[in-house]
Amino acid sequence: MRSVTLPSGKTVPCLGQGTWTMGEGPSARAREIAALRTGLDLGLTLIDTAEMYGEGLAEALVAEAIEGRRDEVFIVSKVYPHNASRRDVAAACERSLARLATDRIDLYLLHWRGSVPLAETVRGFEDLQHAGKIRHWGVSNLDLADMRELWSVPGGAQAATNQLLYNLERRGVEWDLLPWLRERGVPVMAYSPIEQGRLLRHRGLRAFAQRHGMTPAQAALAWLLRREDVIAIPKASSPERVKENAGAIAHRLDAAQLAELDALFAPPERAVPLEML
Repeated sequence: MRSVTLPSGKTVPCLGQGTWTMGEGPSARAREIAALRTGLDLGLTLIDTAEMYGEGLAEALVAEAIEGRRDEVFIVSKVYPHNASRRDVAAACERSLARLATDRIDLYLLHWRGSVPLAETVRGFEDLQHAGKIRHWGVSNLDLADMRELWSVPGGAQAATNQLLYNLERRGVEWDLLPWLRERGVPVMAYSPIEQGRLLRHRGLRAFAQRHGMTPAQAALAWLLRREDVIAIPKASSPERVKENAGAIAHRLDAAQLAELDALFAPPERAVPLEML
């Protein structure tokens, strides 16, 4: 498993596991836990979750899936914007720690920009770091203007990542945000890398994948993983799908293949507003 290096020097796997909507259906619970455990076995040891996902149900599912294996896992969780004040973020983090059945979160993110000043959120994150509750902190769904503002506040340049909607169909961040982050050594964590499964039905991508001996999911993930500073976090609710996703690591796209995908999914020609799901 190839690694991506965070600004602190910590390395994490380039391919992790998402958990959006997981833990919300009792009938799927055993299969979802098996999927996460299969991912751990395959080296997908970064697991992304959030207090928003099922209002904590996904975090509780993660706790069950990693029981007895906590030290193998790099846990990412996210705080609601309305809980991101210096006081409230401490309480929100404690609730997430309880649901995750752990004493620390490896990477804690502001889920999206809200009304709380970024400087106050950073102070709250720093408090949690000093208390040993979180190891690193970062942001999610912040556009270029937000990131510039973050860099202007005390401690803001310590952000470990910006988690963004980024996939073959959502390439707007390539125009200015990704280059800005790359100049500062901040990796991107790409959520919904298969566009919540919609890319699997794309006729052109299906034909591309068939020609090159991979599945559409593997093609979409391999396209993201060609970049050394991108971490992809697809959600997979079955062990079979996790194994398929992990197979993307074996596919290194060459220049001709990348040109084919550019013809199917055009790169941006101008700045566009940040997209979110």
